[in-house]
Amino acid sequence: SMQRRLNSVLDSSHDDKLLALVDVEGFVPKEITVTVKDGKVKVLAEHREEHTTSRGKEYNYKNIMKEISLPPGVSEDEVTYSL
Repeated sequence: SMQRRLNSVLDSSHDDKLLALVDVEGFVPKEITVTVKDGKVKVLAEHREEHTTSRGKEYNYKNIMKEISLPPGVSEDEVTYSL
């Protein structure tokens, strides 16, 4: 299950400074933007698809937007992230 997998990722990270995990499955790295500003980490993932079918064009769009506040005492330039 997703929760079990998330727990195993958390357990294996051994990083007591981990702020958040965001599930961006189904997105490729170029569709994901991470910004750190005003004491917050913002994660935006957008995926757009366009298909031409016999009935015309079909569009598929999905997005995720998460905003996480930095804990007190954490500087914006200390933030790192990985995909």
